[in-house]
Amino acid sequence: MTTGGRKRVVIVCQLDGFGNSVKPVEIHRYLTSRGHEVCLVDTYRLSRSSARPATLAARLPRPRPYHVALYAVEVVGKLTRPVGIARRRLSYHLLRADFWLRRRILRSGLALNDVDLVICETPYDSGLLLDVASAETMYDCPTPWADELLYEGRLTRRQHARLRQLEIDVLESVDHLSFHWESYADYAREHYRIPGSNLVTLNWGCSPAAIRARPASPARVVYFGSLSSRFVNLPLLSRLSRSYPYIDVYGGPPPDPALGIRYRGYASPDVLRDYQFGLITCVDDPLRRDGFSAKHLDYLAAGLPVLVPAWRRSAEALAGSLPYDEKSFADIVTRHVDPVAWQRVSDEAYAQAERLRWEHTLRPLDALLDTTAAAVGP
Repeated sequence: MTTGGRKRVVIVCQLDGFGNSVKPVEIHRYLTSRGHEVCLVDTYRLSRSSARPATLAARLPRPRPYHVALYAVEVVGKLTRPVGIARRRLSYHLLRADFWLRRRILRSGLALNDVDLVICETPYDSGLLLDVASAETMYDCPTPWADELLYEGRLTRRQHARLRQLEIDVLESVDHLSFHWESYADYAREHYRIPGSNLVTLNWGCSPAAIRARPASPARVVYFGSLSSRFVNLPLLSRLSRSYPYIDVYGGPPPDPALGIRYRGYASPDVLRDYQFGLITCVDDPLRRDGFSAKHLDYLAAGLPVLVPAWRRSAEALAGSLPYDEKSFADIVTRHVDPVAWQRVSDEAYAQAERLRWEHTLRPLDALLDTTAAAVGP
C-alpha cells in the first residue's frame, strides 16, 4: 500500500474503441492528473496472444488452457449470434463460462498486493472483485446486467434469476458501488433489492465542445451511436424518419435498408455541430425507463437540444431535453425551429453540459481515495 496522498489504482476495462472505452480513459486521466499511479488493464482481447489490433497474434488464442477455453467460448458466441433460438438457449451458459474464465485468468494474472484500489468497468470481468483481498474494490457498473440481458431476449426467466443472483453477489460484496448514471442505482435498489450502503455517485460526464451547434432551416436531427442492440428501437427510428425527413443516422452496424433510415456511416462527434437536435430512441421497458444513454451528454456538449422518449424518466433532470412520443415528435421539432426558441433550449443544453464536465462528475473519487488507506489498513 502507498502512504500519503498518492495511491495506486488499477482499472479493469474493455477498450473496444467505442463507448466502453470512454469512462475508464477519463477516470485514468482524472486520477493521474491528481498524482495517483494508475494502471489500465484492457481485457478486450484477454483470450488472445496479443492485445495489439490488426495483427495475426490478436486473432489467435494465447497458448494457455484457460485462454484457449475463453477463445472457444467467444467463437461459439459469435457463431450462434445470428441464430435467435440457439442464442437464447446457449447465451446463459456462454455468459457463465465467460465470466468464470475471465475471473480465473485475471485472478492469476494480476499482481494486486501493492494496489490501493481496484476499479472494474465491465460486468464480464466483475468476478475479479470477489477475489481481491488486499485492496479496496469498486464496481462502476454500466447498467444492471442481468435485467438488460433479459429484456434483450437472451435469457429465460430461470436463467435470469440465477444470473441476477450472481450479479447481486458482486454488487453487495464490493467496497464501493457506482453506476454510469445515478438512476440505475435507484433501479437496482428497487428491483434487485440491494441495500445500497456501499453506493457512490459517479455519473457519466462530457467535454463541452469549443464550437457549438447553430440554428438552421430546415432543422436537422442527428442520431449518433450504436445501432446493434434491440434497446435502440430501430423500428421507432424508422417511423420517426418517415414522419420527419431530416434525420441523419451515424453509427453501426449499418441498419437494414428496408427500414428507410438515412444512414450516414461512422463519424466523429464533431459532426454534431452541423445539426440542430440530437435524437435518442429506446424501447419502453422497466430498465430503459430509468436508463441512460451516453449520447445524451454528447448532444448536450454540442449545445444540441435532445429529443428523448417521454417514457425515459431519467431525462427529466437533464436541462435541454425535449420529451416526445411518436405523435408529437414532428410538432415538437417544428415548435423549436424558430431561432429564438431554439437558442433558448440550446443554451440550457450547453449549460447542463458544463455542469457535467468529467472533472465534476468524477470528483467523488477524491474523497474515496482519501479514505482508502485508512479503510484497508497497513
